[in-house]
Amino acid sequence: MSKRHLARAIIMQVLYQWDFRGNPTSAIPAIIDQNMAEFGMGLEESKDFIEETINDIIEKQPDIDGLIEKFAPHWPLDQMNLVDKNILRLGVYELEYNNKEIPPKVAINEAIELAKTYGGENSGKFINGILGAMYKDI
Repeated sequence: MSKRHLARAIIMQVLYQWDFRGNPTSAIPAIIDQNMAEFGMGLEESKDFIEETINDIIEKQPDIDGLIEKFAPHWPLDQMNLVDKNILRLGVYELEYNNKEIPPKVAINEAIELAKTYGGENSGKFINGILGAMYKDI
């Protein structure tokens, strides 16, 4: 598993825990530290990427959630599985706000792989459908 893929998995886990706990932004540093200690061995040089991405996603969350709602009109955010929702937040962020550093097809593929690993049986298809529609619109 590449270091960048593992970093994305940690980002998704942090976002999941943050969302599960009711979005306590003040808890983010502790959640990041806990996940880095548990899953991030060898990722010390990626910690800045992880922290910056998480903080940027949280800052842009209303806009990111708006894009998810636009491209998944039949799936209200409050009815989405927390894992899928936070993988989508990462994928939408990379497509919309970090597309100069990360090519769109890489962002979509990484999100699908996270969904296959951490989501439910149909999560990969669900993520692919939403991010694919967004990519076509871009």
